[in-house]
Parts: sequence; structure tokens; C-alpha cells
Amino acid sequence: MSIRSRHETVTFRHPFHIRGIDRELPAGCYEVVTDEETIEGLSFPVWRRIATLITVPAESLRGATERLAIGSVDLADAQAADRERCQ
Repeated sequence: MSIRSRHETVTFRHPFHIRGIDRELPAGCYEVVTDEETIEGLSFPVWRRIATLITVPAESLRGATERLAIGSVDLADAQAADRERCQ
């Protein structure tokens, strides 16, 4: 079984919430890493998401960051809410 990681930067224009994180996060750019694994036994490559992580400012230390597990749907919902606030 192979595992790959996709890295992307997502930008929020407003402070936001993501389900599973108990605090409001500030507007800004965030690194998101999605880990995927192959599904074996097929005649073509298929990847299944196994984890989505976002790097956020740490609550306790100024300037420090922490990587938290989130749901990909929860991230998409937060991005949609941020876009709606711009309209």
C-alpha cells in the first residue's frame, strides 16, 4: 500500500471556525495536508483520503503552530462560509 501527501494553501479572508477545533481561527493563509493511500487489487490506481490536517497558530505560545486533524467536508464548509461573507 502506498501513501502520498498533497499540500495546499487555503486562504480565509475572515476569522473562521472549523468543526472539531474549539476556537475561532484568525483570517489568513493556512497549510492543509491531505494524506491518501492506494486501494489495492484494482487494475487502475485509486486513492482514498485517510487524513486531512491543517496547520494553525498554537493557542499557548505566540508564534508557534500546531497541526490539527480536521474533516475535509468541515474544511469545505468553512471555506464556503468565508466566501459567503464576501458577498
